[in-house]
Amino acid sequence: MEEQKALPVLNAEEIRVLGVLMEKSKTTPEYYPMTINAITAACNQKTSRKPVVQYDEQTVTLTLDALKRKGLVSTATGGSSRAVKYKHNFAIVFPVLPSEVAVICLLMLRGVQTPGEINTNSGRMYEFESLEEVQAVLEKLADPEFSYIVQLPRRAGQKEARYAHLLSGAPDPGQEETEEEHYARPSSDLEQRLARVEEELAQMKTEFDKLMKELMG
Repeated sequence: MEEQKALPVLNAEEIRVLGVLMEKSKTTPEYYPMTINAITAACNQKTSRKPVVQYDEQTVTLTLDALKRKGLVSTATGGSSRAVKYKHNFAIVFPVLPSEVAVICLLMLRGVQTPGEINTNSGRMYEFESLEEVQAVLEKLADPEFSYIVQLPRRAGQKEARYAHLLSGAPDPGQEETEEEHYARPSSDLEQRLARVEEELAQMKTEFDKLMKELMG
């Protein structure tokens, strides 16, 4: 039996870019693989992201190059567009199912989550049948033999367990609490609608840039 590849240790920019590619492959497949412009806009979304960031295209380009060297991202060719496009290889490198990719992706893009939050926020990537199904996936991903995620200690007075990904190494609880002080969670329905608007605006900008290049060329 082939030995499973060890988890990489990724920095914050690599987590965000890889997570975006994993997310958009499911939520907007018609715009996937993605251009650098579209990836940058998706990284900088104000919704469905924790923390909110403001990357420029150079940062995204350098991050994509680093992820390519690690085998987690590849370029896609073909089609009418001359722009280079990118896709993720996470499910090729690691033996994970779509439901498991959705959970890992949510933890990458939104930070620490409870099973209930994962069940609520995963709908556009994977539709879980129940909270019990979410819990089963979490337990599998947290298997000590090869863990993609880890269950964090419960806070005082908190009923639900919380989970974090291990793609950046072991999480730092102190850092998470500092981030919590500066983060307000919008309602899920509003959050999803804002995310759709941001995606559409990003795609419109991509198409506009493409049209201008063709006119100028």
